[in-house]
Amino acid sequence: MTSAPLQPNSPDAAAARDALHRVRRYLRRHPDNPARIRIVAEETREELVMPRAAVELLAAILAHMAAGRGVSVVPAHAELTTQEAADLLNVSRPYLIGLLEAGEIEYRLVGTHRRVRAESLLEYRRKDDQRRRAAADELSAMTRDLGLD
Repeated sequence: MTSAPLQPNSPDAAAARDALHRVRRYLRRHPDNPARIRIVAEETREELVMPRAAVELLAAILAHMAAGRGVSVVPAHAELTTQEAADLLNVSRPYLIGLLEAGEIEYRLVGTHRRVRAESLLEYRRKDDQRRRAAADELSAMTRDLGLD
């Protein structure tokens, strides 16, 4: 499932910001809330019961929408084409193929086509983020040690 980007000043983006604020406030105020959360529609008073994890995911989606970014929801077990995987990582397809061939990201062949599991991409992104943070921390420490800060 994919949503188109919103204009940051649009009514939908404003509604996403308001909803995000309310959802985050609720989650902060009720950190030990049961695994299910009841949501009541303003106009119809209909109730919707959702798992807490779904509400936390909703908060992440709202944050992206409020910033005007499109959102894609991909199940962790989904297998993606190389183009879909490249789009998810925001890199070119040739760059992604280089990562696959270097063994950075797990994939499998279906005939002559590569398929990448979404969870493998997320694992790669997590490790890459850790490497980047470690490099930034090391650079900051070197700057401090040299008295350049």
